Amino acid sequence: MNRSKQQEAIQLFRAKGLLRPCEMERAGLSRGLLYQMVVDGTVLRSGRGIYTLADMALSENHSYAEAVKRVPNGIICLLSALRFHKITMQNPTEVWVAVPHGSWRSQARGLKLRVVQYSGSALTDGVKSHQIEGVTVPVTSVARTIVDCFKFRNKIGTDVAWEALREAWGKKLFKMDELWSHGRTLRMTRVMMPYLEAMT
Repeated sequence: MNRSKQQEAIQLFRAKGLLRPCEMERAGLSRGLLYQMVVDGTVLRSGRGIYTLADMALSENHSYAEAVKRVPNGIICLLSALRFHKITMQNPTEVWVAVPHGSWRSQARGLKLRVVQYSGSALTDGVKSHQIEGVTVPVTSVARTIVDCFKFRNKIGTDVAWEALREAWGKKLFKMDELWSHGRTLRMTRVMMPYLEAMT
C-alpha cells in the first residue's frame, strides 16, 4: 500500500469524519485504497457506503451525521431535532429528515429514516448548521422544531408538540417572535394559539 496515499486518506478522514467512496475519489484517492484500509483495520464501515477511521470516537449524534451523508440535501428535524437540542429524553429509533418536495426516491438501506417533505422557504426557514464528527449537519432550530411538531402533530402526537413547547419555553431556548415567524411561514399560528395562551 502506498503509505503517502494512506496518510493523505487518514488526514481526509480526520477533516471530514465520515466519507463515501466517491468523496475519496474526488480527492484523488482510489476505492482500492479505501477497501485495503478496511481490510487492515484502519477504517471501519459505519453504514452502507459510509466509512470512518477505526479509532474515531462516535458521538451520541453519530446517526445524524450518517443521515446527512446518506441524504445530502436532508435536514435533521422533528423528534431527532428535539433530541439534538435536548428538549426530550426520548431517543427515536429513526432519524427524522426533511427534504425538498419531490426529491425523495427510496430508503437508505441500513439506516432507519422518517422523511418529511417541504417546498421553498418552508424547507430552509430556521435551519442552522452544526458540526458533528467533522460533518456539517443542518438541524432545525428550537423554535422551528416546535412549529414542525405542531405541523406534523398527526404523525408524532399533539402531546409531544405541547410538551416540547413548554419544555423549551421554560428553559428559555427560543424567543416568542422567532416562534411566530416560523409559525407564519408554516401556517401554524392558528393551530398554536390555544397552546400559547394556555402556557402564558
